[in-house]
Amino acid sequence: MNSVTSSLPSADQKGIEHRCDVLIIGSGAAGLSLALKLADHCNVIILSKSDRNEGSTRYAQGGIAAVFDEHDSIEDHVADTLNSGAGLCDEAAVRFTAENAKDALNWLINHGVPFDTETNEDGEKRFHLTREGGHSHRRILHAADATGEALQITLNDAVSAHPNIQFLERYNAIDLIKSQRNKRGCNGAYVWNLEAAHVEVVRSRFVVLATGGCSKVYQYTSNPDVSSGDGIAMAWRAGCRVANMEFNQFHPTCLYHPQARNFLISEALRGEGAQLCHPDGTRFMHRFDQRGDLAPRDIVARAIDYEMKRLGADCMYLDISHKPADFVIKHFPNIYKKCLSVGIDITREPIPVVPAAHYSCGGVMTDFNAKTDLDNVYAIGEVAYTGLHGANRMASNSLLECVVYAAAAARHIMANLDNTCSHEPIAPWDESQVTDSDEEVIIQHNWHELRLFMWDYVGIVRTNKRLERALRRIQLLSQEIHEYYAHFRVSNNLLELRNLVTVAELIVRCAMARKESRGLHYNVDYPDMLPTPAPTVLRPDEHDQHTEPGSLST
Repeated sequence: MNSVTSSLPSADQKGIEHRCDVLIIGSGAAGLSLALKLADHCNVIILSKSDRNEGSTRYAQGGIAAVFDEHDSIEDHVADTLNSGAGLCDEAAVRFTAENAKDALNWLINHGVPFDTETNEDGEKRFHLTREGGHSHRRILHAADATGEALQITLNDAVSAHPNIQFLERYNAIDLIKSQRNKRGCNGAYVWNLEAAHVEVVRSRFVVLATGGCSKVYQYTSNPDVSSGDGIAMAWRAGCRVANMEFNQFHPTCLYHPQARNFLISEALRGEGAQLCHPDGTRFMHRFDQRGDLAPRDIVARAIDYEMKRLGADCMYLDISHKPADFVIKHFPNIYKKCLSVGIDITREPIPVVPAAHYSCGGVMTDFNAKTDLDNVYAIGEVAYTGLHGANRMASNSLLECVVYAAAAARHIMANLDNTCSHEPIAPWDESQVTDSDEEVIIQHNWHELRLFMWDYVGIVRTNKRLERALRRIQLLSQEIHEYYAHFRVSNNLLELRNLVTVAELIVRCAMARKESRGLHYNVDYPDMLPTPAPTVLRPDEHDQHTEPGSLST
């Protein structure tokens, strides 16, 4: 039943063809969880664009939401998520996720993820639960303030020890290989070997996109460099629908310091009493929302952005210095150390913070099995649109979504292992018509231009005119990049730029289609919410997608 994971000479005698049952593109919480759930039943290849630890999971600080407190309930978790999603969540998806949350957490616990514990008044040990914005109860399991790192290390250790899992590190997926016999089928992927600087083939019976989000499309982001929207762009080019790309979450509190690029200040600080304030110490969140500092992220990010622009300030401040120093250091040791390393003692002074692009609430459309529009292609984690997040992701639902939908995908793949097998030939990668580029500066220039105008025109606050300008610039860049891609050998920077300009266009077209302001999408020209909200869905058509990505349906 199972094929053998192997590396064989390809038809052109220059490349390599790898074979497996399941190709997982991405090595974060979603991809690693799925690999572990499948590996006893089939052979798996995990593709990692950089080091296997270098993804968004590693940098997640807060934790994972699930109902463990006897005073909490699944209904409350569902209600909080729906409320944070600003009326645009798929309630069935929210309920599916919340109902499977505890099983997902117990699976992680059984694998040894070291969630923090405490001793209650009766001397019994239990998990320490914290609270974050949008949650009505303490329901966040965490490992100090570095939950993602603990999760990444634990899952990586388990994956590395499994004989049926092969890791291909420093490989960047280029495109899915569509079946010539079945237009809804896929035979694997073309991949770029960064070390050898050539293209290889991975032939697989199933392909899973677990590539994370696309926040690198913005000039300022909390995400690592690998978050360039690769999975979304590949799925779009292969014919999959995408949805709700206009909802990109800007984390309200990233450390503002020239020596602290991309460092996130966890929302859990506000959950434990930290207060947002002006440079003079005046609190302001109560003027924007009755929940004050515990309002959902979209409201907090817009409030900080508004106050910065109103006052002409470079940043706002987050103050937890009124809490006992030992409490702060115990609960937030990594944030304490990082801030101290740049001269900020958070037990004595406030933290300078600014918003930054953080999380993509839209993505490749999937069902409850994590399956896309293609027969044997799945998407899990931030790359996917499941309907869970709606117009605004609630804190600590993201890692949860990764593990819940990894389990769903594993069940569906295992149920169909005997039904999916293709022996059709795969054409080798053709470089006969291209040459090496001597104009790498063009890629760098386009990369910086794209990210800058996306921040200026398609950021926290938008207007129709800004969106129109952004789209015109994207179309010109798309043409340049398409021509460059057609004439020169691929490189990692070119592949990422090609994907970024694709997701940028998807974001802008979704934003232009939404004639209202809701959640993370705020348009000055449409400040009110519509009475009957619906997701924004983009559908690929048969036109050349680098200039016309698809028809819109809202």
